[in-house]
Amino acid sequence: MVKRLIVVFIILLVGCTAQQDESNVKQLEQIIAKQQTTIDQLQEKNKQLQKENEQLKSEVNQMTSSSLLSVALDVVEALKNKDMNALASYVHSTAGVRFSPYGHVDVQNDLQFSASQLPSLWSSTQVYQWGVYDGSGDPIQFTFQDYFDRFVYDVDFANPHMIGNNVAVGTGNMINNIQQVYSNSSFIEFHFTGFDPQYNGMDWRSLRLVFEQENGQWKLVGIIHDEWTT
Repeated sequence: MVKRLIVVFIILLVGCTAQQDESNVKQLEQIIAKQQTTIDQLQEKNKQLQKENEQLKSEVNQMTSSSLLSVALDVVEALKNKDMNALASYVHSTAGVRFSPYGHVDVQNDLQFSASQLPSLWSSTQVYQWGVYDGSGDPIQFTFQDYFDRFVYDVDFANPHMIGNNVAVGTGNMINNIQQVYSNSSFIEFHFTGFDPQYNGMDWRSLRLVFEQENGQWKLVGIIHDEWTT
């Protein structure tokens, strides 16, 4: 009799243990299901945050681009008015501004001036060598004012046919190395497709204004004149 009771007790005990295990398994399954739901929600939230982040980046890029264009328009207006004091206020404080007569920037020979030098340059009679002429190789020797009239604002760039934002619109035989020389910069190009129909566009002109960030502001580091070259 006692043996039977023991057997029955063991059977009951085993049954209870099995039920408990089954209950524990169900609880674990419920916990796992809840955790999976939480993970799914977090992943969905992460996707949404990534989407919002990309949208913010796009808005920042648009604002930055718009700000750059606005500064470039102010600079070209200063050039149009031959206002060297206004121009100087946009020049990078440490890099100064480099003047390049053609699309290929010559870092060895293209002249650079600081912001403080610009106002006095306009009235200076000193003749500088600004590079060499395309084709002949003869030295480009001008006062600042004469160089300005020939290789900076020789046409009305404030009212161009086209404006390129970090895009070189005018292209010729000379290699454009703006990205190599100004690797951390952005530029705005003011472009004329041509003037006299008989030249079929070979009389195009471009002025590229190159900027770098300084203390959160776009500052002028390069003025590149470009035209058709041999």
